Amino acid sequence: MNFVTTAFRHADAILIQDEFEEQYSDLLTIIDGISDDDIINKHESYGETTIEKTPKSLSVAINALLKERFEANGWIGESGIFQDTEYTGDTWRLDFAKDDISVEVAFNHSSVIAWNLIKPVLASELNHVQKAIQTKIGVVITATNAMRKLGGFDGAIGTYEKYLDYLPPLQNILTVPLLIIGLTPPETFKITQEQIAPRKKIGRIERY
Repeated sequence: MNFVTTAFRHADAILIQDEFEEQYSDLLTIIDGISDDDIINKHESYGETTIEKTPKSLSVAINALLKERFEANGWIGESGIFQDTEYTGDTWRLDFAKDDISVEVAFNHSSVIAWNLIKPVLASELNHVQKAIQTKIGVVITATNAMRKLGGFDGAIGTYEKYLDYLPPLQNILTVPLLIIGLTPPETFKITQEQIAPRKKIGRIERY
């Protein structure tokens, strides 16, 4: 997949330092290694038994591919931030973590942009609640506006451009370096949504 990036608190310069270089290279290789054909095959696999199960956007396929490849490369999936049993579940969990880097894959509603940005900060800062993981830098992976449109994503998702809008007002809250990665559309196809029932849409692959 192709992508663009924005660094906050000099994350780009920090991630190429010796301490982070191997982890960062691994992360970029995982994202870059997902081809258009990989996405098409994964997306269409959901509708193999019945067309109704075909997702309406690429979010399901991309999430699944990222999960498979991050975990295959030794990243901890659904890593808890805290050890305290009162702070468990999705609210207090990272999508992936490995050594010094925490990762959020954020294709959800724009109303949780701030929380998606804060979770890597919680994972990287000391806290009064006992930590389960201690990272030093955060990465948020999301969709650009162009990917939202051509990938069939819901119009209310928090896109890369919206995440960038949140960085200035949260400057004093986001105390650790963050890298925001915006996934750009596939080069060889797009999603065309088709209404197959009164309340059901599916995403058809339309090749260029």
